[in-house]
Amino acid sequence: MLKFSTFLKDLGSIRSALIWSVVLFAVGIGAGWVSTGPLEELLLNQIGGLREVSERLEQGGNVQWNFFLFIFFNNAIKSVLVIYAGIFFGILPVIFLLINGMVLGFVVHTTMNYGASFYDIVVKGLLPHGIIEIPVIIIACAFGLKFGGLVIKSLAQLGSDKRNMMGARWRAFMNRTLTASFWVVILLLVAAIIESTLTYTLVRG
Repeated sequence: MLKFSTFLKDLGSIRSALIWSVVLFAVGIGAGWVSTGPLEELLLNQIGGLREVSERLEQGGNVQWNFFLFIFFNNAIKSVLVIYAGIFFGILPVIFLLINGMVLGFVVHTTMNYGASFYDIVVKGLLPHGIIEIPVIIIACAFGLKFGGLVIKSLAQLGSDKRNMMGARWRAFMNRTLTASFWVVILLLVAAIIESTLTYTLVRG
């Protein structure tokens, strides 16, 4: 059940949710790129909080180990939670995608405005770990959106003769979420290792 091939196969069952997740993340990036006023202040607060955490991690004994632990547990816990938070009609995965997209778009745009090159920001600072981390987060959110869709469908079919069929769908989907959660954590572990070693070295070097 926890085979990687099963995980890849399960992605086909949430194809429409995956497409929506990519669209929402892209919308978030665009909104972050052109953000002004209250939205800009919100994003600055988000980034300010991350900067404070980063500064505290820098003060520890083993900086790269501290970064690895923070990055891995922060991303893994949030990503697994967002899968099951989809039970609230898929609202939280939508918010999660938009906010993460906005932060990414805002950071890249703002950093480039301060003179950093696109190569330094994206190729050196984002691509090494982001090529794994970003798709995994999008996948986790897609499962959350699918969860919300199943909740809505189930409520719409209460009292109908399709309840048994929905029960089978729920059992199959919950099995898929377990497989997804396992591989989301594993892949984010790999991404955290890359980010706290290769990306860290490229950015600081």
